[in-house]
Amino acid sequence: MNNNNYIKMNKQIRNDWSKDEIQNIYDLRLLELVYQAATIHREWHKSSEIQVCTLLSVKTGGCPEDCSYCGQAARYHTDIKVQALLPTETVIEHAQKAKDAGSSRFCMAAAWREVRNNKDFDRVIDMVKGVNNLGLEVCCTLGMLTEEQAIRLQEAGLHAYNHNLDTSESYYDEIISTRKFDQRLDTIHNVRKAGITVCSGGIIGLGETPADRVSMLATLATLPVHPESVPVNALARVKGTPLENNPKVPIWDMVRMIATARIIMPASIVRLSAGRIEMTEEEQAWCFMAGANSIFTGERETLLVTPNPGISEDMQMFQNLGLRPLTKENKNACSAI
Repeated sequence: MNNNNYIKMNKQIRNDWSKDEIQNIYDLRLLELVYQAATIHREWHKSSEIQVCTLLSVKTGGCPEDCSYCGQAARYHTDIKVQALLPTETVIEHAQKAKDAGSSRFCMAAAWREVRNNKDFDRVIDMVKGVNNLGLEVCCTLGMLTEEQAIRLQEAGLHAYNHNLDTSESYYDEIISTRKFDQRLDTIHNVRKAGITVCSGGIIGLGETPADRVSMLATLATLPVHPESVPVNALARVKGTPLENNPKVPIWDMVRMIATARIIMPASIVRLSAGRIEMTEEEQAWCFMAGANSIFTGERETLLVTPNPGISEDMQMFQNLGLRPLTKENKNACSAI
């Protein structure tokens, strides 16, 4: 296939990508890959706008899962302190600060294996209602979810649910043994059936091969509907976890992943997620050029479990690069649709 055909083919959404096609894209000469991704990005999105999201850990640590990358697993000895579910008022205060600082999406994370129908879930429902009332897009990541629970969240005003695949189906058991890859997909399907938008991506730097990365992207790109948000994470190496000594992810690997995701899922928001703290401004600029149009940001003091650049640093970077935050009002304005 002629390289230019990737651009021509992406005037429409495709859900029938083969792994070979995606591998061919991933393996393109880097500058050609970035050029094609940047071209598609400009056809589907305003390239100067970046969705700014704030992530708050509303319940930290003590998780029974054994995800090898995660410092919140109870079985690992890390510096992350266990924190019970935050008061609803505290969460709303953080959401208001995030909105005032320029965020349009507020994401609440709880270190649970799965959602249980108890008082804690009732409190999360109240948090969703409160943040939604502020005019922010509300996102949650709470672990596995039934369709009935997803419906409750949707009725409370939840806009998006994050549930990453993490890695390929064939490599998944090397990273996590306490749940199955299919359970990830079941939660995504339950979220979709409830009418909530899907946020799902993965992590690179886990020891996976390029073929594993392509396989993970293929799973996302062949879903009946592409995830509206696709986070691309570089492993945040947490002391005390099995992967603490893995090498730092090369920037060009991140650029390749972002560019490939942009080409095969052109309408999706592609989020430059974990790993930004170890990137220079120039390296982040490459990721934006390759099609990333969302970041997590926040005050350094916020209750995140891995380091993140501060909001003032990000706003300065935006000014340097000629970028601006995407607002909720102009989110749907793009040049192709």
